[in-house]
Amino acid sequence: MKLGLVIDLDTCVGCHACAVACKQWNTSGTTGPLTDTDPYGDNPSGVWFNRIRHYEVDDYPNSKTVNAPMSCMHCDDAACVTVCPTGASYKRKEDGIVLVDQSKCMGCNLCAWACPYGARELDEDQGVMKKCTLCVDRIYDEALPVEDRQPACVLTCPTHARFFGDLDDPDSEVSTLVRERGGESMMPELGYAPVNKYLPPRNRTPAPVVEKAAPPEGGTGGLLARWMHKQKEAFDKLGSGAGGPSSAARGASASAGHVTMRPGGVSGVTDSGTGGFDSGLAGGSDGGRPDARTRDGAAS
Repeated sequence: MKLGLVIDLDTCVGCHACAVACKQWNTSGTTGPLTDTDPYGDNPSGVWFNRIRHYEVDDYPNSKTVNAPMSCMHCDDAACVTVCPTGASYKRKEDGIVLVDQSKCMGCNLCAWACPYGARELDEDQGVMKKCTLCVDRIYDEALPVEDRQPACVLTCPTHARFFGDLDDPDSEVSTLVRERGGESMMPELGYAPVNKYLPPRNRTPAPVVEKAAPPEGGTGGLLARWMHKQKEAFDKLGSGAGGPSSAARGASASAGHVTMRPGGVSGVTDSGTGGFDSGLAGGSDGGRPDARTRDGAAS
């Protein structure tokens, strides 16, 4: 049996829910507590078994953010186990999980330097090395329902981008995913044979590149430009009297105490009910619009 994780880089959104769930569970688990450094300050940090890296790939308009969660890979040939001078780091034969015996660890940091994935975390308060355990105290807990016997990170992932199982079993869910999606190991060229696998982002159809259409003859290109041109023509006609209200109609409107709005300004109306508009407003610096005080007076 070879237990491990399969992570789908196509659906991971980088929300860090897996990292938080991991820290919460393991703080009260076999390796806890996990020390925090300045948790409520400007630069909070601490011991984390799972960290998420963010990468930008390809160019616009086909660019994509790839979120890559990184934790212990539980390598078949783990360098951290090889370099440990006290035997504190070891790999279990029954399921392949790499663990740290904290009673033997002296915090020398050799395993952290040997790990190319940055998966080892030194708890300076306790002076020992800590790492992902695949929630070993949870996956074998018979008091839990079978469906809950999975690592905390797998259970909490909102996009179901994380899978847990036996990668030695060709019929398991994780083995099937790796086979069908072309799952790969992280940096296999180093020769440590990491157990965890990553499913690559799916290939998508490139986004079409829309070229800007050349403006038609006449200099007004585009639907909005043509609409604005028509509006300008309509206002020009209204200002010159063409197609606008007749002189008789404007006179009737004035006698009734109404104000006629014109593109060139406001047709002055002197009426006892309105208080009157100054005819000079039509040529004012505000574009022919009455000021607020005049409007208020007219409203009253």
